[in-house]
Amino acid sequence: MSRHAIVVGAGIVGLCAARELRHRGFDLTVVERDPEGHAAASHGNAGIIVPSHFVPLAAPGVVGQALRWMLDPTGPFYVRPRASLALLQWGWRFWRSATAEQVQRAAPLLLQLNLVSRRLYDELVAELGIDVGFTPRGLLMLCRTESGLEEEVATAALARDLGLTAQTLDAAALRALEPDVELDVVGAVHVAEDAHLDPAALMRALRAHLAADGVRFIVGTEVVAVRERGGAVTATLRAADADGTRAPETAPTLRGDALVLAGGSWSVALGRQLGLRLLLQPGKGYALTIERPSQFLRTAAILVEARASATLVGGRFRIGGTMELAGFDPRLAPARIDGIKRSAQRYFPRLARAELDAATTWAGFRPVSPDGLPYLGRTPRHPRVVVATGHAMMGLSLGPVTGRLVAKLIAGEPPGIDLRLLDPARHTSLRRRAVARR
Repeated sequence: MSRHAIVVGAGIVGLCAARELRHRGFDLTVVERDPEGHAAASHGNAGIIVPSHFVPLAAPGVVGQALRWMLDPTGPFYVRPRASLALLQWGWRFWRSATAEQVQRAAPLLLQLNLVSRRLYDELVAELGIDVGFTPRGLLMLCRTESGLEEEVATAALARDLGLTAQTLDAAALRALEPDVELDVVGAVHVAEDAHLDPAALMRALRAHLAADGVRFIVGTEVVAVRERGGAVTATLRAADADGTRAPETAPTLRGDALVLAGGSWSVALGRQLGLRLLLQPGKGYALTIERPSQFLRTAAILVEARASATLVGGRFRIGGTMELAGFDPRLAPARIDGIKRSAQRYFPRLARAELDAATTWAGFRPVSPDGLPYLGRTPRHPRVVVATGHAMMGLSLGPVTGRLVAKLIAGEPPGIDLRLLDPARHTSLRRRAVARR
């Protein structure tokens, strides 16, 4: 007998979940609010797959550094002051989570998830059979200062202790690895397990692959209500640009045996209906893409002091950065764009400003949880609903493993990974949880 699952969100997490569920014999309907079916944060990002990034966003020292960055309008982090209880709750939890104990608990899990996901990318790319720019050259942590290099060397030692291949490169070794570009850095750390690809090419190929395999896509549409009764889940739909907050009585519905909430930054409202307090903030990230760059790296890189990234994406050079918490405001801040351009020229002194000024500018909302960990698991009130969101900057990296874990949970298979730290109800009050379980 066929089983039907509804996936809310056509980002990398939603599509990977749909792929894994299809492998297990499910019929699938994917609902995406974007009218073109493009979940923006999954299409325009840096395209880096990062087992090396096992330290969660909430870590010791981050709060103080973030406050200093707030004073710089071109800096890599900014919170727009506004009257928002949700933002205050998020900030409080972030401050409480930025501890050494939290890092010690979370780092092994993040590394495990990333390593599994990295292996799954080999399978995914082979299955797609299309060139998506997959490049397993590792990742460079480029440092302009000795202090920055010292910090990365210390992190590299921890990475080696956890089983990664991390090597410190001086300027000469770096030139040997990347002979075609001039860099103003004192050195770098290279992590061999990382890789990069063209995220837009991946998303196009994955969606086409799923559609050819019988997966149905409904775009320009939101899921505004979820009910579970009679052994099934019912999702109420409405056009994504409709006015109001409630769907009309005649709104179309979907009925399925399971539902995956993978709506990224837009998952909060549905989570509330499910009895969950998903403390997500839409972290706006920016990227500049140079079509015909005079300078570029063949290995993906992080510009350490600038908190930016640099990747070769389909022959184009993409430089991304910033974490801007300003709600769902789509406007681009000129100062932040200028900050990315200045940072790029510091690391790549021969990169002309004219090239950067002519670059295509993009921004996308990344779903950021306050403890730097995604929400992944079943909901207390609705066992047929699995939540998979809150991956922040690691959505692309963790997409395949998240998809597999979602499918295992829905299919009743043991996940094989301890997911307690990712509990979607971890920020929901005990009283609220008790009500949800009744």
